[in-house]
Amino acid sequence: MPRTPYELEQSNTIRAVIVGIYDQNAAATVGEQVFSWKESLKELSRLAETLDYQVVAQVTQDREAPDPQTYIGKGKARELAETVEGEDVACVIVDGRLTPTQLRNLEDLTGVAVMDRTDLILRIFAARAKTAEGKLQVQMAAAQHALARLAGAGVQMSNPGAGIGTRGPGETKIEMDRRVLRNRIASLNRELKKVARQRAEQTKKRRESGIPLISLVGYTNAGKSTLFNALTGDEAYADDKLFATLDPWTRRWRLPSGQVVLLVDTVGFIQGLPHELIAAFRATLEESVDSDLLIHVVDASNPAWPQQMATVHGVLSDLGVDERPRVVCFNKKDRVPLHELDSMLRIHHGSVAISAVFEEGLDDLARAVVERLSEKRITVTWHVPYSKWDLVFEIKRLGNVRSEVHDDEGALLRVDLLPEDAERLSRKLGIRKQ
Repeated sequence: MPRTPYELEQSNTIRAVIVGIYDQNAAATVGEQVFSWKESLKELSRLAETLDYQVVAQVTQDREAPDPQTYIGKGKARELAETVEGEDVACVIVDGRLTPTQLRNLEDLTGVAVMDRTDLILRIFAARAKTAEGKLQVQMAAAQHALARLAGAGVQMSNPGAGIGTRGPGETKIEMDRRVLRNRIASLNRELKKVARQRAEQTKKRRESGIPLISLVGYTNAGKSTLFNALTGDEAYADDKLFATLDPWTRRWRLPSGQVVLLVDTVGFIQGLPHELIAAFRATLEESVDSDLLIHVVDASNPAWPQQMATVHGVLSDLGVDERPRVVCFNKKDRVPLHELDSMLRIHHGSVAISAVFEEGLDDLARAVVERLSEKRITVTWHVPYSKWDLVFEIKRLGNVRSEVHDDEGALLRVDLLPEDAERLSRKLGIRKQ
């Protein structure tokens, strides 16, 4: 049975070397934006550090495409082996996706464990998942990745001496591994469907409440969880690490107008996010971003912020929610020169600049959210008598109150509401909209 990334044991600190090729054709392309090989390796190094790996060296090769045998070519692979021995390295991390042949050959040449970008991200997700559903999703992704690896390993592991119509021991072993993995995936699927049904019921109840749902989306480490805490007063785990949180949090956020919304903190996106993870987390991602409004949090201090924005747009497009109303929120403005920040805000009309850590610009963000939520709402003016004052709390919870003027008999409210909420509340009040 092959080991999957979430089953590998991890020591406190592992010395590692990262490997990459930097031909333009091999760069990670997102839309019209391209991550340079230096940016990609820098991100890979940060991913490694997230698991407390110590990156002590890097080996790169200028080539048009990965070598089918060793990814970086025989000569560079020998150089890699020398680096591993000289730097006392215990792990090699490749900035790409390795085939079974490349993985086996690199491990044979270096004598240490080798993983690719997908393996590394899977291990991070395994370490970060806290809820039962999150752990199931990571196990599903890892099992699917292991099964995909086996698909290309049958020929090399089969018995070359077997006769026609016979099966070699290697081929039989792989078939057994595949059967075990398929059974595991089927079992995980059943468990995930149970959890999905429970989540669907919760989502239905939340929708029936009429409270607007807003999701924080963005590239990993953009500061979503820090902003979530600042807006809700909650204590969702936040750290200056990639994929610090995986499981979505949902809490109430009271806007300055008095309106209450539900705010969801979602998993961060990243370039080259393994398709196994997207597939495994798809239900959670779709439920998280199926919102009335998205707040796209961008790390304004990262030089690659345009590419990161393009990555997020790409994932949202894959999920079918790229046309959802959104507010672009440039975070970490305290780290960006004013003229650069002004340029970002001009390029993205209607965006806001904040510092979640110092809680600066949050009122601007709240106003932008109210404006976007009001775009598909209607404005009604009702005189609510004090005898039905209990309904005012529901009106304020569901809508944005523009004005409230009291007299001896009640109050004149001018409020933005969804058409269906306005119709339902008008029936409860027994009054006509003016």
